[in-house]
Amino acid sequence: MGVQVLSTIDRLPEPLRRFMDRLTPEQTLLLVLKRDLYGGDWGPMVADLTNRLQGRPYVLKLAHRIEDDLQRIAQMRELETHYEVDLAAFLEPIPDQENPA
Repeated sequence: MGVQVLSTIDRLPEPLRRFMDRLTPEQTLLLVLKRDLYGGDWGPMVADLTNRLQGRPYVLKLAHRIEDDLQRIAQMRELETHYEVDLAAFLEPIPDQENPA
């Protein structure tokens, strides 16, 4: 995913700047989905992933990915709560594929 962290991360406390500088592609995707698909709210995303995880039948590999994503979300949610920020606000928007700039 070609989403970049915005230079505005310079305004963040040092621990958050380091975290944002080291975002994995999986963490970046979760932040983008939170912002663009779930209206900036972790709650519905966690509920959706949990519901998918509990559904039968499911692909084992997918189940492990969902569990990993839920752990990533918990970590990012904790940072957002502690520092009172929305980490997704520090990612550039995804370009509109229908109307490229």
